[in-house]
Amino acid sequence: MSNSIPRSNLVLNDMEKMIIRKAGITVHYPGKHTVFAVGDISDRVYLIENGWVNIYRISTEGRKVSVGSIRNPGELMGLSETILGINRTCFACTIGNVSMVMMSKQTFEQLMEEHSFLSIKVAKLLGARMREAEGINYELVCRQAPGRLALMLMRMGERMGKQTNNGTCLNLNITHEEIANMVGTSRQTVTSLLNTFKQEKSVIFEGRAIRVIFPDKLAKWVV
Repeated sequence: MSNSIPRSNLVLNDMEKMIIRKAGITVHYPGKHTVFAVGDISDRVYLIENGWVNIYRISTEGRKVSVGSIRNPGELMGLSETILGINRTCFACTIGNVSMVMMSKQTFEQLMEEHSFLSIKVAKLLGARMREAEGINYELVCRQAPGRLALMLMRMGERMGKQTNNGTCLNLNITHEEIANMVGTSRQTVTSLLNTFKQEKSVIFEGRAIRVIFPDKLAKWVV
């Protein structure tokens, strides 16, 4: 998609990841594990090695509201609050099993002082996420639910999917409620829309998991 953020601005390259690995420790979390929560001290930065993490807040009605894209392998997590030195304002919860490298704020800041290219990468990453957040705000106001859902699936396909001769294999097992939180609508609406997408063969399900998407078909909903 023309307005999507280049993936190179969101993930670390092999050399950058190697520097992080040498400075941190590797940890493993099961699915649905809360890595950090609102109010926690922001004294850690994370590099996701395998798996995905959802970033969200809790509304006054007790509903989970996603406030950013799902964090993917190769991405840093927990950056802005750690750099600012403020407590966490969001929850970070794993989607399936996740492996990541964890390092202290002090260690991370030292790495940025020693490697200027890493500081530049962090600046680009934060800038890309700010632009992405602005785009999400626009979509919530200006796009209807079908377009928001189709666009979210297309973006997931770009960042998390595997291209095949028969569509994009997404292999994502998240609930309709979780998807609804990401696109700002109800679970019932998501279920209805996914059934519509399934009927027109824009997506293929295996059980409750979204296995394959066809971006060309979904794109007609993004108006």
